[in-house]
Amino acid sequence: MKIVVLVKQVPDTEEERKLDLSTGLLDREANEAVADEINERALEVALRYKDGDKRSEIVVLSMGPADATKALRKALSMGADSAIHIVDDSLAGADIATTAAVLAAAAGQTEFDVLVAGNESTDGRGGVVPSMIAEHLGVPLLPSLDSVEISADSVSGQVSVEGASLTLRSEYPAIISVTERAAEARFPNFKGIMTAKRKPLATLSVADLGVVVGAGASSTVLQTDERPERAAGRKIVDDGSAASELAEFLVAGRLI
Repeated sequence: MKIVVLVKQVPDTEEERKLDLSTGLLDREANEAVADEINERALEVALRYKDGDKRSEIVVLSMGPADATKALRKALSMGADSAIHIVDDSLAGADIATTAAVLAAAAGQTEFDVLVAGNESTDGRGGVVPSMIAEHLGVPLLPSLDSVEISADSVSGQVSVEGASLTLRSEYPAIISVTERAAEARFPNFKGIMTAKRKPLATLSVADLGVVVGAGASSTVLQTDERPERAAGRKIVDDGSAASELAEFLVAGRLI
């Protein structure tokens, strides 16, 4: 069994994210870069299968700037066997379509059985990259799974829909995306951290993948405005009329 897991490095979700107002792109220097939590949960799904089948192989795949190796090394310390890092200056600010095409080309070269991704990243929140990769590769997609069951010949899981749930199943190869309900990611242990330094991490460019990145492959931001500072709130002092003042405030704000 060969499982590919998509990993993305994002600005720390505990901090306020900022845009570079001159370019409209994410200011990656404003926050500490961390591995996206939803991708760690996707990796945990793969690792739980590997816990029961030591012959399986887990490859983590990421597209990002040079320092995205930090997220990949963490994934290796958690238990992944190898990593692939797509890094190319032409991919700076790449849009979703370009991102999906590049990741699909790299994933296709690995000849995977299952590709596991998070349902959406915590920075872009497009939520369509897994489906676009599936379209590029012509393989089934099981989206937004709350639980996953990987077996020797198929993958299945539960997806929540309005008022009900569905059970989805596919033979291999297949692509799945998982939600935050799927798995709680494990912490790397000391042995994992030390062995991660010796695990293979391949670096690829768009030329290596045979992908042509042309004009219009990047998102174009037409205008940016800094968010205004938050105004001071209104304080209501109870002098006997606080209830009516509060009601008027809620009505004016269309909150009731």
